[in-house]
This record gives sequence, C-alpha cells and structure tokens, in this order.
Amino acid sequence: MTLDPDVEQILRARMRETGQSFKEAVNEAIRRSTVGTGRAAPFATAPAAMGRSRANLDRALQLVGALEDDDLLRRIRAGS
Repeated sequence: MTLDPDVEQILRARMRETGQSFKEAVNEAIRRSTVGTGRAAPFATAPAAMGRSRANLDRALQLVGALEDDDLLRRIRAGS
C-alpha cells in the first residue's frame, strides 16, 4: 500500500499520540471512516420565497392540458 505524503503524516501523528503501531493506526482510520457514528446528519432545506403565481393553480390539470393541446397543434402545423 502506498500512502500520499499528507495521509502518512496524519497517521504518524496519530501513532505518536496513541502509541499505536502503523498497522493499528491504519486499521483504526479505515474502520472509523467506513463504519461512521451510526447517526446520519438531519436533512433540512431552507424555504425560499418564489413570489405570487401568475397562473391559477386551482386548475393546474386544466392548465397542463391546455399547454399540451397547444404543443400538439404547433407540432401538427409544423408537420412533425
């Protein structure tokens, strides 16, 4: 196994702090990074004001149908 120089420095510092061997420090680092803490960070999104709608969304399906009809007519007239 070949380690990048910065990773080796991190492991060597850990070895000095804990008195671990190189093998123990590598194994512990791999275990910590793959096992994790078991707790996922809570997911959150920030709300954003999008302004007033310019379309009456009470009849959204009707609006979509009208848009599809317009698109179909445009394609028929274009011959595609």
